[in-house]
Amino acid sequence: MTAMGPVLVVTNLDDPTTDLVIEELHGRGVPVVRFDSGDFPTTLSIAATITSDGIEGTLTTPTRTADLSRIRSLYYRRPSAFTFPHLDDQTARFAVTQARYGLGGVMASLSGCLYVNHPHRIGDAEFKPSGLAAAAACGFRLPPTAVTSDPEAARAFIKAHEPVIYKPLSTPLYQIDGVSCTVEVREVTAEEIDDAVAGTAHLFQQRIDKTGDVRVTAIGDQVFCVRIDSDLLDWRTDYSRLTYTVVQPPPGISEALRAYLDHFRLVFGAFDFAVDREGQWWFLECNPSGQWAWLEPETGLPMVAAMADLLERKRTT
Repeated sequence: MTAMGPVLVVTNLDDPTTDLVIEELHGRGVPVVRFDSGDFPTTLSIAATITSDGIEGTLTTPTRTADLSRIRSLYYRRPSAFTFPHLDDQTARFAVTQARYGLGGVMASLSGCLYVNHPHRIGDAEFKPSGLAAAAACGFRLPPTAVTSDPEAARAFIKAHEPVIYKPLSTPLYQIDGVSCTVEVREVTAEEIDDAVAGTAHLFQQRIDKTGDVRVTAIGDQVFCVRIDSDLLDWRTDYSRLTYTVVQPPPGISEALRAYLDHFRLVFGAFDFAVDREGQWWFLECNPSGQWAWLEPETGLPMVAAMADLLERKRTT
């Protein structure tokens, strides 16, 4: 890695968080090449060779050309999907797989590059059962949780641990009357469970009697903890009702955070906790690509600078 190499930023066009980070990097004189992998191959191209010294070659956007052997870091955010609308379905499926394993394989194999986060590690950490199992092993306190496609097992779990909430295992968007919506996190009773549960996997979790939530954002070695107060089961459903307070983690949390990140080989994570009436923090999830920049103007925490420090590979200690 050459100190003067650029930062690659991989995301879609509409990403305000990335805009803030790139503005900070530009202010520091750090070169940045931003692209959306979904633009391949229309306005994005690669010419790479594999050598004993690693990947060599170039990545070219409409305005930049990056030397793949000199990439300082890669910030993997939220790129769009590969599309080949001019091809028939079968040929398009083939082209998508070639793009994924070709461009994706090159971008995942850059020698000396710091990944924030590596796309393969993001994929590993996005499996909720894997994240919950790792959290338990790392010492976090977890609510009783079940993953099942068995209606009887679901009813039995709910009766044993009520009140219980249902959560989606992933967050695909639904189109309802032309409007994109996410699947609601809500409380569920045993009487609501019917045979439709057998149609796929579902996650059920005991609801914590909480007084608030905490979002912990780990950016490299820096950790930012913000308590979020509202009267909502899921605070993400209405940001206008939230208030924010910077807090310090209770004993054991910092060590468990580091163990969790090390387990998945992540350098960034957005952790969510519920805080019960005794002040205990209960692990809910960690999003390896979670949002965070909206917290800076609400709290004054220097989070954009912390992310720029990480991507610049600037020593902070």
